Amino acid sequence: MSTSKPDSETEANEDPTTAGESAPKKKAKKKAGSRGGKGQKNADKTLVIVESPAKAKTINKYLGKGYIIEASMGHIIDLPKSRLAVDTEHNFQPEYITVRGRAKILNRLKKLAKSTRKVLLAADPDREGEAISWHLANQLKKLNSDVKRIEFNEITKTALERAIHEPREINQDLVNAQQARRILDRLVGYNISPLLWKKVKRGLSAGRVQSVALRLICEREMQIQNFVPEEYWTLDARLGHGKAQIKAALHSVDDKKADIKTEEQMNTLLADLEDKSYTIGAITKKERKRSPTAPYTTSKMQQDAANKLGFTSQKTMMVAQQLYEGVEIGKQVTGLITYMRTDSTRTSPQALEQVRTYIEQNIGKEYLSPEARTYKTSKSAQDAHEAIRPTDPSYVPQEISKHLSRDQLRLYTMIWQKFISSQMSDEIADHTAVDINAGRARFRATGRIVKFTGFTEVFNPEDKKKKESKLPDDLAEGMELKLRKLEPEQHFTQPPPRFTDASMVKTLEECGVGRPSTYAPTISTLLKRFYVVRIQRALKPTELGLMVNGIMENHFPDLVDTDFTATMEDNLDRIASSELHWVDMLQSFYSPFRGTLEAAAENIAEMKNALDEPTDYVCEKCGTQMVKKIGRNGYFLACPRFPDCRNAKPIPLGPCPTCETGHVIQRATKRGRAFYGCSRYPECDFSTWDRPSGEFCPECGKLLFEKSSREKGRHTACAGCDYEGPAIQSA
Repeated sequence: MSTSKPDSETEANEDPTTAGESAPKKKAKKKAGSRGGKGQKNADKTLVIVESPAKAKTINKYLGKGYIIEASMGHIIDLPKSRLAVDTEHNFQPEYITVRGRAKILNRLKKLAKSTRKVLLAADPDREGEAISWHLANQLKKLNSDVKRIEFNEITKTALERAIHEPREINQDLVNAQQARRILDRLVGYNISPLLWKKVKRGLSAGRVQSVALRLICEREMQIQNFVPEEYWTLDARLGHGKAQIKAALHSVDDKKADIKTEEQMNTLLADLEDKSYTIGAITKKERKRSPTAPYTTSKMQQDAANKLGFTSQKTMMVAQQLYEGVEIGKQVTGLITYMRTDSTRTSPQALEQVRTYIEQNIGKEYLSPEARTYKTSKSAQDAHEAIRPTDPSYVPQEISKHLSRDQLRLYTMIWQKFISSQMSDEIADHTAVDINAGRARFRATGRIVKFTGFTEVFNPEDKKKKESKLPDDLAEGMELKLRKLEPEQHFTQPPPRFTDASMVKTLEECGVGRPSTYAPTISTLLKRFYVVRIQRALKPTELGLMVNGIMENHFPDLVDTDFTATMEDNLDRIASSELHWVDMLQSFYSPFRGTLEAAAENIAEMKNALDEPTDYVCEKCGTQMVKKIGRNGYFLACPRFPDCRNAKPIPLGPCPTCETGHVIQRATKRGRAFYGCSRYPECDFSTWDRPSGEFCPECGKLLFEKSSREKGRHTACAGCDYEGPAIQSA
């Protein structure tokens, strides 16, 4: 949700009695004086409160003069940041305050509520939006008796009109579910984090979902480190049939699945095949259909955006929010997609009719599925909102591309194609499998020919196994093929890959940990705390992350257990559906948690200097050998005599390729984006976005930097000459 500052709406505050006013001040005075009758002007209007200025701008276009649209900028009332603010002795009553800096917004909303006919609370249609509306309602009902909640899944004229004609009361069950989540996370974070500060270092944090995600990443790292590769071999045969060449893979030996572990076994098999004939055995032909998949849920959208577009989860949600709240197309602001936080694959009947009409009229009747397709939603889904889809299929990505940023266009195209294809007909392809016998070995060649593209005309999942490959048409059983070449190849099993944003989100969803709104913030928090770092796209735990995870596993095992955390999520869902009282849920958690907390406070060992590493760098202020320390933003050099000596500086990453006197160090832009520059700045102005590799050019000896391009992929390049080399394999 957007939290940027609203457009300036400050009133003129000049003293109207000031003598010698200039013309602009007189104009301001007149405007201020006219406010006396503004209450009457607003008496017939409706105040609609949304969360962000962008959303307000889009809605204003549809509703017109009878409405005043204002933005609350997210939460106006919330728990204070400075203390726990939850009374654990009296039914976990929270202490809510006006968020710092939001009093002016709240006062303006109160003033407008008092002068308007009614108030409609239009925060996002989720539990957090319900809680925001509840807090606002508690403040505004004292000034206006007609305060109602409205919700809509898309920002379109039809959806808004329907919502306005169907106002409702605040759903207290949804509020209680969100309040329970907020308090639960507060109890965990505000009790464990101070322990970590005391035992390890300040600035650390622990969270209910965050700690589970960290455990998964750390466990995967341990699997990688402990992995022992195993050797295995594959064998391909290049076979001739006239001018055609057929590639067949070894399928079985002695009627058992091929399983060749050593070079000796492979050499024995090759010797057996030296004088054998290659004869076609069974030929199997089947027509296979491939159906489209469901429109996007939040999880699937984040996974595809990571895999196809290279987006982080945070970036995906930021761009999706922009598309949902509205993009300026021509002179109009238009919401392009439905609400982007959902775990449902459901599509409204109106949207189904709309998309099926579009397919029939614009793509072709033969591409329309015979009946409307419906898709199963997972059992754990809340199913509060329909799937992510375009608000109008006629907004074709290519036709509105000039109105969108590059990132907006790429994500919108993906969402549009996925939704359109979900109501299209099957892809139809002929699959052929040809078995080729050679002595005790059997090889298999496969072919695939697409007869009808179906939904892949719009959205192709790009499954490498589904690529088209044609075999000669005149192959027949008993036909002998000519061996041109046998191609044995040695392989070694690979360790499981590190988590990426996509696989992390998928795993969290499968484990039932977190909800659509929490996936992106969870990953962002782990990176922000420097518990994990990105190595290319992979998430690797730091020493700090491994240490914190060890503490959590040893002293708070329930909190990092996926089943326990998934049960907590289920309980929150039960609160939302009136099956469980929120105080009872918190009490059942807090009683054992308090005992665990007391035991941990006594048993966690002091670790404040455990992460410090001695270095060869000498402190230029006091002459002491400096140590490598870990902070919120990564590693740095510091004098161990702190606080007597406060010298600290970035770690040199290699000699500067420009001046050769300074060192390349990591720096950050005002927005926090990392870049690399010379330590002698401004005397030397060398800077680059490319990460130093730690390796040096074999031709000129200067530092190599990691680069990536579509043509060359990941590689290294020298800053001093034209040398380019392979990517450095990350540890």
